[in-house]
Amino acid sequence: MASFRRNTGSRSTGRLLAVALGLGLAGAALGTATPATAQNTGPAPAHSAARTVTAYVGAAENTGNKAFFDAVLKSVAERRAAQPSLKVVTVYYNASQAPSFRSQISSAASIWNGSVSNVKLQATSGTGDFGYYEGNDPNGSYASTDGHGRGYIFLDYAQNRQYDSVRVAAHETGHVLGLPDHYSGPCSELMSGGGPGPSCTNRYPNATERARVNQLWINGLAKAVARVDKAA
Repeated sequence: MASFRRNTGSRSTGRLLAVALGLGLAGAALGTATPATAQNTGPAPAHSAARTVTAYVGAAENTGNKAFFDAVLKSVAERRAAQPSLKVVTVYYNASQAPSFRSQISSAASIWNGSVSNVKLQATSGTGDFGYYEGNDPNGSYASTDGHGRGYIFLDYAQNRQYDSVRVAAHETGHVLGLPDHYSGPCSELMSGGGPGPSCTNRYPNATERARVNQLWINGLAKAVARVDKAA
């Protein structure tokens, strides 16, 4: 489980489902999101025994990250099977179930799209590779997969008031792109999440994180092609 850890270090291992590709977020004025009414966001995916969670709150670092990334690759492979001529990996996300954070999610996607070249995030109003949800959870924000190639990112209201909201969204989207948590890292490291504390407002991946995502997606595209060829 990987999460944007709170200063208190509290957390739990039980969480909802989620998975795969995309990203986005906004400017400094958007640092504290105003929650929309939860009843208008639709229900988050149901609990599943197969779920794997990576949370901003912080359970064991890096647990479940591979399962999350593998789920994304499965989704990409399915799309490549339908469009074998694809050259660039585009990960589609649906933010309709997180209306309070639409601007932050869009900004987060823009941050990642401007930081890496081998994968791009794009919003869709239809079925995406993963989705965003919002609501209240005492353990904070997290990304999760059900082990079946689909999933979501959950954004917690209280945590997004305590921490820079765009940083939270960009951090959780980093899991979609294959990056693990590293809570002991400095504020300049996006995947240090809540480790540096609420005063950290850096929303950008550092050079090492950018290089890692580009490397993963060079290999990830090859793996997706291999899955398509194997299934043919």
